Amino acid sequence: MFNFTALPPLSLYVHLPWCVRKCPYCDFNSHEAKDAVPERAYIDALIADLEQDLPLIWGRSIETVFLGGGTPSLFSPESIDRLFSQLRALLVLPATAEITMEANPGTLEAGKFAEFRAAGINRLSIGVQSFDDEMLKKLGRIHGAREAIIAAERAHAAGFDELNLDLMFGLPGQSVAQALADLEQAIALQPTHLSHYQLTLEPNTRYAHTPPANLPDHDALWEIQQHCQTRIAAAGYGQYEVSAYAQAGHRCRHNLNYWLFGDYLGIGAGAHAKISSAQHQRIVRTAKLRHPREYLAKAASAARIASEHTLSRREAGFDFMLNALRLNDGFPVALFGEHTGLALNVVEQPLQQAEAKGLIERDLHHIRPTELGQRFLNDLTALFLPED
Repeated sequence: MFNFTALPPLSLYVHLPWCVRKCPYCDFNSHEAKDAVPERAYIDALIADLEQDLPLIWGRSIETVFLGGGTPSLFSPESIDRLFSQLRALLVLPATAEITMEANPGTLEAGKFAEFRAAGINRLSIGVQSFDDEMLKKLGRIHGAREAIIAAERAHAAGFDELNLDLMFGLPGQSVAQALADLEQAIALQPTHLSHYQLTLEPNTRYAHTPPANLPDHDALWEIQQHCQTRIAAAGYGQYEVSAYAQAGHRCRHNLNYWLFGDYLGIGAGAHAKISSAQHQRIVRTAKLRHPREYLAKAASAARIASEHTLSRREAGFDFMLNALRLNDGFPVALFGEHTGLALNVVEQPLQQAEAKGLIERDLHHIRPTELGQRFLNDLTALFLPED
């Protein structure tokens, strides 16, 4: 049985599903905008969706908001402003909330960042992926290196004190020198946060069906990762998660809430949610309809929910560990009970196994992955899988 005496922090995720062109490696719920994006109708649908979810979160404060996609920056600043006017009217959204928007350098226009900033966005995440034009072509990106540089410069000029740049490594034919050159350019643009992650061939993507040639092998990937992590650290960015690096005081609060098993409400096509209830002593995960057309038609009804699942105790324990053990610092022992409503003995057996294998270290107050555990994270988290 769950025993929530308090509830974890709460975030809001807003999914804007359209993009100019779907990248061959992308497994997110994104759809190419072949015609004009129905901005007004979609914002109306988001608000109708939210209004029906409000009873799940009455009285709770929203700590962070994240606009993901797709490419949210395809929407006009006027639409984003209208969305946030409604969010502020319906939700407890404090002035201190972190509000992030994902942006693609290929969709940006002069002055647009300043208008997004005026609408309330205070953190920008730009999907650069590489500063090598040939690599960008291989990745199917619609921007070039120069556009990415200009986008970062405009973000600073618009007053974004919180700026993340997304970079990939392990690209087709990529050498250590090329990966480091991407990092050097990124660091020169002075973001407060870097997301640096390996290209992976996700199921149901074009790359999964037709893999690119000359992908680096395991040894080459490890060499690239080691050199890049050394350079990132030397530039003053501390690694706090598998692929997340931040200057002091600039960690992504929204993602930290995910990784520490906080609650999040999701609105929009394909958006997921995880909500804990002290009243019902349960944790429920839901997902909304994925296709924008179907979502638009049903956003104002119960039919907008595509799936709903109430977590078991073992599932909740596994989900917590799956995410929290991605963090270099691990987590305070007390946080497990606060965010799951469970006693730690639910996962005591796999904790003992992980400790015996040298994958974690722990004391009465803290649990963290060792260097070995970080390297073999899949093996570590597999120990916590619920039994069939």
